[in-house]
Amino acid sequence: MTIPESLIEEATGWRRALHAQPELGYCEVKTAAWVAEQLRAFGLQVHTGLAGTGVVGTLENGPGPAIGFRADMDALPVTEQGEVEWRSSIPGVMHACGHDGHTAMLLAAAKHLSATRGFSGTLHFVFQPAEENLGGARKMVAEGLFRNFPMDAIYGLHNWPGLPLGHVAINSGPMMASLDAFEITLRGKSCHAAMPENGADPIVAAAQLILALQTIPARRLSPLASAVVSITQINGGEAINVIPEHVVLRGTLRCLQPEVRLKVRAMVDDFVTTFTTPLGIAGNITYLTEYPVTDNPAAEAQKVRDCALAILPAEQVHWNVAPSMASEDFACMLEACPGAYFWIGADGATPSAPLHNASYDFNDEIIAEGVTFWCELAEHLLPAPSVR
Repeated sequence: MTIPESLIEEATGWRRALHAQPELGYCEVKTAAWVAEQLRAFGLQVHTGLAGTGVVGTLENGPGPAIGFRADMDALPVTEQGEVEWRSSIPGVMHACGHDGHTAMLLAAAKHLSATRGFSGTLHFVFQPAEENLGGARKMVAEGLFRNFPMDAIYGLHNWPGLPLGHVAINSGPMMASLDAFEITLRGKSCHAAMPENGADPIVAAAQLILALQTIPARRLSPLASAVVSITQINGGEAINVIPEHVVLRGTLRCLQPEVRLKVRAMVDDFVTTFTTPLGIAGNITYLTEYPVTDNPAAEAQKVRDCALAILPAEQVHWNVAPSMASEDFACMLEACPGAYFWIGADGATPSAPLHNASYDFNDEIIAEGVTFWCELAEHLLPAPSVR
């Protein structure tokens, strides 16, 4: 399939404009309005307001199944360090994960497929808000994504630093880990720092708890199980000579197997509530974000692989790669509808900066690859009668 060079240039302009005007999760008001405007101009039916700023564009073309393609739209609370012409104009906010590129590629695919219509069936182009730790996918599902737009399957992609440009990676089974983001509060008794015997020190308890939690993946699980427990924030204390009343820890738990996730959560809960008791400290834990494992059903993963093999050399199609311990809330859509999640290579002649890095910028060379793959996948999944 040949995508017009003019469309790739247009999509590159879209991507850079989105990069310059990033919006955080559930605040993608301008982004969503612009996406909806473009989809209407392409002749699609457009629904707005799902999960606040979500957009769904529907393209119908004869009988056949209904398939969904999803892109995420939100940016991250990161201060950009790059010096590109299109760098973020919003202080403290940037597209550090490539959602600007994902949105531009899916829009360009919608425009091309609307013009060519080399498929038979229905395509739903889903532009999701709040992927970054805010559960936008789950909210879209809860507010009726699959009820209002019935789909036989839904597919999502992510650009992937470390994978060369022109390559595709797809798994049957786990692609990315579950996510449980938590907040632990340790309450003790405040006292003068010179008289610790008069209080109960939550800072000492926090230090011991942090180290103890690391024994869960290291000593309480089989080496064949996949789990990562990370404490990423510590907050406590006001005065240099006062032992504080409480300390707050925040962090994440990530697993690749649902049964391991349940086991580790139970152990974390037990550590928090019992480990610090001998120190006179009361602990409790609250879970802030909960995503399941991004788990691709075998049949849908194979369809993505088959499409990739039809258009790429076999050595550029990676099957059953090592899953990532990062997380993706597209998993919430896969809980409600069959589908698959896959990666496309981001590394050109110069390796890409890591995702969520302040120096990251989406590699615009990906755009032609991504638009082509979306369009090929649409025609592969929804073949026109003449090519059945």
